[in-house]
Amino acid sequence: MTTLGTGLVRSRRWLRRHPLAFDGALAAAVLLCMLCASFAEPNQGHGPTFGVRAPAASGVLLMVLGAAALVHRRRRPMAVLAVTGLLAAAEFLLADPPAPVVMSAVVALYTVASRTDRPTTWRVGLLTMLVLTAAAMVAGSSPWYGQENVAVLAWTGLAGATGDAVRSRRAFVDAIRERAERAERTREEEARRRVAEERLRIARDLHDVVAHHIALVNVQAGVAAHVMDRRPDQAKEALAHVREASRSALDELRSTVGLLRQSGDPAAPTEPAPGLAVLGGLLDTFRNAGLPVEVACTDRGGLPAAVDLTVYRIIQEALTNVRKHAGPGARAEVSVVRVGTTVEITVLDGGGRSAGAVPGGVPGPRRADGGGHGLVGMRERVVALGGTLAAAPRYGGGFRVHAILPLTSRTGEPEVPGPADRTGGRG
Repeated sequence: MTTLGTGLVRSRRWLRRHPLAFDGALAAAVLLCMLCASFAEPNQGHGPTFGVRAPAASGVLLMVLGAAALVHRRRRPMAVLAVTGLLAAAEFLLADPPAPVVMSAVVALYTVASRTDRPTTWRVGLLTMLVLTAAAMVAGSSPWYGQENVAVLAWTGLAGATGDAVRSRRAFVDAIRERAERAERTREEEARRRVAEERLRIARDLHDVVAHHIALVNVQAGVAAHVMDRRPDQAKEALAHVREASRSALDELRSTVGLLRQSGDPAAPTEPAPGLAVLGGLLDTFRNAGLPVEVACTDRGGLPAAVDLTVYRIIQEALTNVRKHAGPGARAEVSVVRVGTTVEITVLDGGGRSAGAVPGGVPGPRRADGGGHGLVGMRERVVALGGTLAAAPRYGGGFRVHAILPLTSRTGEPEVPGPADRTGGRG
């Protein structure tokens, strides 16, 4: 059944692409029906009898001309109806009993009704019915109320009604399709409008958060610098306010960034992408912040752009986590080594002590509000290139981030989150 249905669908598609072939096949089928009917003799009470009579040569010629005219029924439906109607009326007037040339006129009338409007269908249909029925009644040897004459009236009327119904259904389907497309466009426009409004709201929130907290940090830092020498206690209080304000700003920014990450619509970069060529400047910022960093890098050039950027971001995020979580006594080691067709990145910290860590360097209980997107972002970047990432506490203290990236980027399958992502991870 599936194969049959598929074949029918393909046949319909082919016929729609080649309407002339369909009309030619229809004309041949109508001609065959007319020839078969021309050999039949109506028999009252017992149905038609075949083989009793044969059509005249003029009848065969008229049938062939009527069928040939149907090939052009789509391009010129009114002209084809006029030709087939005249041929049918001529057969009624010239032959007795007439050959069924009227079949071609019935098909032509259906085409006109299905491809024009209703008023035209009514006018043309009534005219065709009257002309053909009158010709059959006047020229035929049977009584005017004979079944052959009634059949002409019925078949022409049925052709007009069927064509009008088909045209109405096509118009109805087209109207439904147009409404559906218009509704889809409206939904898309509404969705874009809502997205624009939400982005504007988030932009206002970001502006408020940054403006308020940075202004507060600036004021308190100025106070601390002013009274540092004379009133150190007041300076410490001001610095405590600075720390609290910056923490609040980071928490609110984290919440807003979380909403932006769920939108799945990352902004296009407006600056050149960083890479290993500027790794020294990145490491200097951490050293200036009090984090000693040792580097072993075998190759700082020649990497593909996507891989180069990912290496830089992994090192940046891993060192940021070391600075945030490892404490004042921490030291970091960074290595970038090319091994065959892959590059390996390793970032180690020595497990310094901090308020958020327990002895041994394993991260202690997390805050109730959860962490950021550090490890998640690293893992997404690595998986996007078809690499692997391992991030977990080290035995004896500290933390280790190890990534392997192929030099030829490819899309990887999502990995199952490792232990560092589920419990005890950093972000």
